[in-house]
Amino acid sequence: MRTLAVVLVAFAALTACSSGDKPSSTPSSSAPKPSSSANAAAAASLDPCKLLPAAAVSKALFLDNLQAVAGPVQDNAANGGKARSCEYQLNGKAAGALAVTRYEGRRAKPADMVASIKKAKAGAKDVAGFPDGAVYYVDEQKTATLASAELVSGTPVLVNYTGPAKMTPEQIAPLVKQALDAS
Repeated sequence: MRTLAVVLVAFAALTACSSGDKPSSTPSSSAPKPSSSANAAAAASLDPCKLLPAAAVSKALFLDNLQAVAGPVQDNAANGGKARSCEYQLNGKAAGALAVTRYEGRRAKPADMVASIKKAKAGAKDVAGFPDGAVYYVDEQKTATLASAELVSGTPVLVNYTGPAKMTPEQIAPLVKQALDAS
C-alpha cells in the first residue's frame, strides 16, 4: 500500500507552499553558497526512516514487528519541495507513513506553512505543543494526518504523519514531535 505514502507526499508538496510565498530569486550576499555535498548531507539527515524508527511507531500503535520501508522520492521543481517518505508496514500492509519535505531556496515561515494546510483542509484543527503550530485532520480517504513545520539550517521543512482515521491527535503528536526533534 505505497499509495498511502504517495498520496501523503503529494499532498504535502502541494499544500505546504500555497501560502503565496515566492522563492528567493537572489541569494543573500552574507550567506555562503552551500556546496552540493552539503545539500546532499542535509537531505540525508532528514531521512524519515531515521527520524522516526519503526520501533517508535510500533510502540505508539501497540503493534509488534512493524517494518520501516523507504517511500518514493518526490521532488517538485515548481515549489522547490524535496519530499522523502517512510512507510511503516505490518506483514506488508501499511500502518502509516511519515513524510519530510524540504523547501530549499524558500523563505516560508513554518507557522504560515501550517496555517496554509489548515486553510486547505476542511475540519482541520490546531494541535497544541508545537512551537510553530501543528494541524490535524481526517481526509476523504479515511486517513488521519498531523502536520507541523520548522526551519532546519534555515530551510523550511514540513513533517507529517498519516495513519488510519482512528488515530487521534494524541497518538500521532508524539511521532511528529520525535521526527521534528531528530531533524
